[in-house]
Amino acid sequence: MNTPLSWIKAYVPDLDVTAQEYTDSMTLSGTKVEGYEKLDADLDKIVVGKILKIERHPDADKLIICQVQITEEGETVQIVTGAPNVKEGDIVPVVLDGGRVAGGHDGSKTPGGIKIKKGKLRGVESCGMMCSIEELGSSKEMYPDAPDNGIYIFSDNPAYDGIKIGSSAITVLGLDDVVFEYEITSNRVDCFGVIGIAREAAATFGKSYQPPFVKATGNQENAGDYISVDIQDKDLCSRYVARVVKNIKIGPSPLWMQRRLAACGIRPINNLVDITNYVMEEYSQPMHAYDLDLVAGKKIIVRRGKDGEEFQTLDGQVRKIDSSILMICDAEKPVGIAGIMGGENSKITDDVKTLLFEAACFNGTNIRLSGKKLGLRTDAAAKFEKGLDPNTAMEAINRACQLIEELGAGEVVGGAVDIYPEVRQPKRVPFHYERTNKLLGTNLDKETMIGYFKKIDLDYDEITGEVIVPSWRQDVECQADLDEEVARFYGYANIPTTLPTGEATTGKLSFKLRIENMARNIAEQFGFNEAMNYSFESPKVFDKLLIPADDKLRNTLIISNPLGEDFSIMRTISLNGMLESLSTNYNRRNKNVRLYELGSIYLPKVFPVTELPDERMQFTLGMYGEGDFFDLKGVVEEYLEKIGMKKLVSYDPKAGKPFLHPGRQANMIYDNTVIGYIGEVHPDVLDNYDIGDKAYVAVLDIPEIVSRASFDVKYEGIAKYPAVSRDISMVMPKVILAGDVEAVIRKNGGHILESYRLFDVYEGSQIKEGYKSMAYSISFRAKDRTLEDKDVTEVMKKILDGLSKLGIELRQ
Repeated sequence: MNTPLSWIKAYVPDLDVTAQEYTDSMTLSGTKVEGYEKLDADLDKIVVGKILKIERHPDADKLIICQVQITEEGETVQIVTGAPNVKEGDIVPVVLDGGRVAGGHDGSKTPGGIKIKKGKLRGVESCGMMCSIEELGSSKEMYPDAPDNGIYIFSDNPAYDGIKIGSSAITVLGLDDVVFEYEITSNRVDCFGVIGIAREAAATFGKSYQPPFVKATGNQENAGDYISVDIQDKDLCSRYVARVVKNIKIGPSPLWMQRRLAACGIRPINNLVDITNYVMEEYSQPMHAYDLDLVAGKKIIVRRGKDGEEFQTLDGQVRKIDSSILMICDAEKPVGIAGIMGGENSKITDDVKTLLFEAACFNGTNIRLSGKKLGLRTDAAAKFEKGLDPNTAMEAINRACQLIEELGAGEVVGGAVDIYPEVRQPKRVPFHYERTNKLLGTNLDKETMIGYFKKIDLDYDEITGEVIVPSWRQDVECQADLDEEVARFYGYANIPTTLPTGEATTGKLSFKLRIENMARNIAEQFGFNEAMNYSFESPKVFDKLLIPADDKLRNTLIISNPLGEDFSIMRTISLNGMLESLSTNYNRRNKNVRLYELGSIYLPKVFPVTELPDERMQFTLGMYGEGDFFDLKGVVEEYLEKIGMKKLVSYDPKAGKPFLHPGRQANMIYDNTVIGYIGEVHPDVLDNYDIGDKAYVAVLDIPEIVSRASFDVKYEGIAKYPAVSRDISMVMPKVILAGDVEAVIRKNGGHILESYRLFDVYEGSQIKEGYKSMAYSISFRAKDRTLEDKDVTEVMKKILDGLSKLGIELRQ
């Protein structure tokens, strides 16, 4: 959104500020100014001059010598130029000796401008320069009366009749202005027009706001006799206003209008087009004009398009329409895409006699989606997308008709056709000034706050204690919005520093996050570094991990719009990312690597997918180099102990994980539930990931962990009585696991069992084939007395009896 300061001053006449003061104050009051441009920043000492005499240059065929009057009193200077389009009597812009122009005749601009000095051209003195519009920092696009190649000539345009010789050419051309660029939030639709910005400027600087006076227009006829309107889809069009202008006279718009439009970056075209653009910038209400003689049946129908329908827009392109796009139609055909662009079949030409003006309010979301579908974005659509106020439509179209009459562009037909099914009423918001003071930490009285509201046309009902919010302030809906209005006009810099009020609350992490933090802490204590991997994966990872074709892990969520095949599914197993990270480190010659990851997998609940998946956090550990299966197992058990899972974890070697070594893998079982798995990576999988060393992984399912963990810790005093130890060495079949032995020790050890430790495992020539030897140290202690030998002997007998039932014998 750009506005020239001169246009703002038209509605805030007492505004007298510098560009920087305007920028700072408007930004602090909530209308953020991104920056500004002084149109005359690189222009200096440029006056209106008149060519009195022209002579040929004695030594150059393409140069002429001009005597140019530069003051009303008759002072003249001599200027040598090569411009082909000047003649005696022309009134032109002249930069004097020591002055500056913005750039070259080719339209190039020089930062800081180009200084013009007195000098000689081919031996003839030249005391200045006559300027083209490009040298003044603009272009023919914004000044249509400028010549294609040559000096800008005021006297060729009747609009400049009466300008004084010696006056500032910068002022005459409207270049003594500042254009501000704003960043307007989408909820402040009112500030997408000059009137809204002017209202904010008046409130910010405490000046009077004088909006344009829109007077009644029209002859004694009735617009309803010329046109009828039918809105068939009222959910997409809340209001449609139509007015008629006949006896059209197309011509250039006045200079003041051209200059304001040019400052906003809009190219002047003719009076009709310029008026619609002018009102759109002024009221933020797009308008469109149709040639009424081309509207079949003299009827406008607002309806959805038809699937497969084709329509040629004003840019000459044929667009494919469907039923989601709102169309403006006559009795036979579409004549425009609502809120976006008109059609070639009803466009305004120089032969137009009767004009139909449209000002409507369309559904912003539908306009945005339609524009995106058609690949068509216009200034009008950009405004409609924000959700305009339907109450502005009538005032805007009346303003346009007023300008038609004032500029003599046609005869306005009386009345208007206004289809407005549900009139939008002002909102009422309860206001409690005590709450505002409490929130802001201020001590303002109620009248001061109401004064701020009245600055921006928010009325106050003393009886009900409500602020009456006009329909164009769509952003004010509750007390908090009123608090904001007070804060921004009181001044954020003026709000004092105060202590917060209210009850203090103790914040802490959720139980799940504490479990995850403990996982990080334990992993990092054992030398693991955190890895972060994508949740998006390739379907090829299942083959790399040797997962069978019928495995349920291959039932994945497929991403609708993936970055590519390698990121086309949501992962159902966390190992691929971990192994990729280990592979990267291995191939970069890192010898000992330990990594962990806390990341989710996504398991569809049903297939095909009809609901959100089961999203499960996984604690994944991976390592190669120093360390083995038992080192990794120790890390896992340390973690489980730290989060209060005191029961012993059992290990089932029949895990059946195809990506792990067949004889070196196990499911981790706790409370008869599999909580994860651990093992050495299968050699073939290591080859697939280009890892040339043994690697070990462990995966814990955090949801299963969270449901069984506890941070409730019970502390016991230091033991008062001595412990008694017994060592046993046993021979057993290799198929018996250490976990089976330890389960018997725990079960039969009773309440005096304190601890046990495996300290030797032996397989060799002294043990018969298919057997192994294991040795344990078992410690006993009583809390209330010193144990006697018979106490320990009795418990040891129970342990040995339990072991014998498994086929275990004491080693002789």
